[in-house]
Amino acid sequence: MTQGFIIHNRSVMWFIGLLGLFTLLVTLGSEAMGTGVISTSLVKTLGKTLCLCLIAIAMDVVWGYCGILSLGHFAFFGIGGYAIGMWLMYARTETIVTESLARQVIPPTPAEVTDAIGAQIFGVVGSSDFPVIWSFADSLILQLLMVVLVPGLLALVFGWLAFRSRVTGVYLSILTQAMTLALSLYLFQNDSGLRGNNGLSGLQNIPGFESTSQATISLVFFWGSALALGLGYMLFAFVVGGKMGSIVQGIRDNEARVRFLGYRVEGYKLFVFTLTAVVSGIAGALYYPQAGIINPAEIAPIASIYLAVWVAIGGRGRLYGAVIGAALVSLLSSWFTGGGAPDVNLGFYTVQWTDWWLVLLGVSFVCVTLFAPKGIGGLFDYLIRKPR
Repeated sequence: MTQGFIIHNRSVMWFIGLLGLFTLLVTLGSEAMGTGVISTSLVKTLGKTLCLCLIAIAMDVVWGYCGILSLGHFAFFGIGGYAIGMWLMYARTETIVTESLARQVIPPTPAEVTDAIGAQIFGVVGSSDFPVIWSFADSLILQLLMVVLVPGLLALVFGWLAFRSRVTGVYLSILTQAMTLALSLYLFQNDSGLRGNNGLSGLQNIPGFESTSQATISLVFFWGSALALGLGYMLFAFVVGGKMGSIVQGIRDNEARVRFLGYRVEGYKLFVFTLTAVVSGIAGALYYPQAGIINPAEIAPIASIYLAVWVAIGGRGRLYGAVIGAALVSLLSSWFTGGGAPDVNLGFYTVQWTDWWLVLLGVSFVCVTLFAPKGIGGLFDYLIRKPR
């Protein structure tokens, strides 16, 4: 079965091989290995890019293969980041508070330690009490379960309500965007329990590894991101291949005909929607410790729109196309907005790419839509399978 899967999915073998080679080269060139060819900040950028590639694959499966244009998958990505961020903030603050109170003559009680941790975390929003959603923040295992369960349950409930009502097309896209906007606006409130607009910060400081250099930590997270991307690619290649993949693509092309043939369309759509949401949450849990901070702006609807643009540019309906689009746009965005791209002096006006990057991205999206509707992945297919 494994051999047949690889034979019919040669791209999986090529992708895993190239990903492994890329991971090896970055590892050998990192500061953690002593060479210093690749800086720690660049290793973090590459690790974050791999996480974005993973959620792009999830978006490609739900949109490019199943035909559901979800404008809310970045919300699942952010939920995964918040879930792991809660444990990171709690454990790090607990260490600081415990060391501070240990200097007192009278040892503090557990209640005093908890109050001090709450004041340290929520003092920025004028509170010191732990909300209910922080009940398991002291347990890494439970918070890791939340990374999977919360996005999965939210997608399951939302998808069940939407698909059983047979909401499709642009109306379904509007509903997913409304869900994302509602969640973002709620998190902006100070009484949401997640520090409002301040979000969760200092996530790059891993509890228990205070003496470990950031170069080593960033490399470990890079390995984790590469492993997650490789496993995610194989998982989704298996899902969209074979009979199930044919049914899912049939739903995309003609949902009424697939339903007429006796297949439970809603069940397939719900499975794909929930599975991609879970993988998006895992990608977010790996991304934000490398970014160091998460706030409600990360879950805004515009982020999910960017995600759709990445997949469209890379070529939807092709898993490697989603990876190409996400990696290309993400790295170019870091280069243009980070001051890496030189300004262009036109004499009468100086083009500063930090201001014009979004315009360039929009023009690129329009050009791809008009002249290369299959995206960069489609051009790649054309070069390899060029007709006679």
